[in-house]
Order: sequence, then C-alpha cells, then structure tokens
Amino acid sequence: MAEHRSMQRAALLDAARSLLSEGGTEALTFPALAERTGLARSSVYEYFRSRAAVVEELCEVDFPLWAAEVEAAMAAVDGAGAKVEAYVRAQLVLVGDRRHRAVVAISASELDAGAREKIRAAHGGLVAMIVEALREMGHAEPRLAAMLVQGVVDSAVRRIELGAEEPAVVAEAAVAMVLRGVRG
Repeated sequence: MAEHRSMQRAALLDAARSLLSEGGTEALTFPALAERTGLARSSVYEYFRSRAAVVEELCEVDFPLWAAEVEAAMAAVDGAGAKVEAYVRAQLVLVGDRRHRAVVAISASELDAGAREKIRAAHGGLVAMIVEALREMGHAEPRLAAMLVQGVVDSAVRRIELGAEEPAVVAEAAVAMVLRGVRG
C-alpha cells in the first residue's frame, strides 16, 4: 500500500512538472493532474490539499537537485571569477529543464506564507554558494553582492522564458554584467 501511494505521488509530481513546463502555473490544475495520471480528481486531493502544496513539494524535491547541479558546475572550475560565472551559467542552462518550472513557480501568489518561507530559505542556500567566491574576489559586501548577482540571474531567467532574445545572448549579457559588477 505504501509503495503504491509513493508511486502515485511520484506520478502526480511528474505530471505537475510536465504541466508547468507546457503551460506555466495556470496549466497546473487538479483536473489536469487527474487526467495525466489516470486518477479521479477526488484522488488527487488525497495526495495534495491545493495547487500550492503541489508546487511546494516540487520545490522541496527539485530545488536540491537544481542546487546540486549549480554546485557541481562551480566545483568543476578554478578561481573565484570562474566560480561566479559557473553559478550564473549553470542556472541559465537549467531554464530549459522542466524541473525549473517548479522553481519558477515559487513566486506564485497562491503559495502560503509558510511555503514561501521554506522556499526562500532554500533559495538562500543557493545564493550562499557564491558568497565565498565573492569574498575571494575582494568584494567588501559579499553577501549583498551574492543577492544582487541572483537578482541578475532571476532577471535573465525571465528574459529567456519570455523568448524575447536567444538564451545564449541573455546568458552572455548576464555573465558580463555580473563579472563587471563584482569586479568593480
């Protein structure tokens, strides 16, 4: 029984990733989840109380994987500047990953305060990855600089998702802006 519930929950999360990837948060509905998984709509409510709960669990599952990929990209290079660049580029590469849609949904207004706080804390862990590199670069306020770097990344993510420019163009502009900014 427990294994069956675990498999159903995983199927619902996978369906949610697909729906988010295809149509954003508006596409993530309980009827759509039920249709994708072959469950009755009422059964979906047995696993999740709300759309926000689905997004929260996706973030809890996917955010650590996403952060690990960013961390691995940073570990693969030498030098503080290269680590900051890897931090930016790795996140922008992940924009195309369907797991990223769940992470983007963290700003969705339907999340309750507790969910937003958990997700904000996880995001803070991501930002903490580059604080030391910024300190090594001699930045006087490395934590503040890390938050600002993440702001550039977040803006670049939105530009890529809008499709207004080619992702490679956005990535190059973001990397150049960040590196010039943190080097002073």
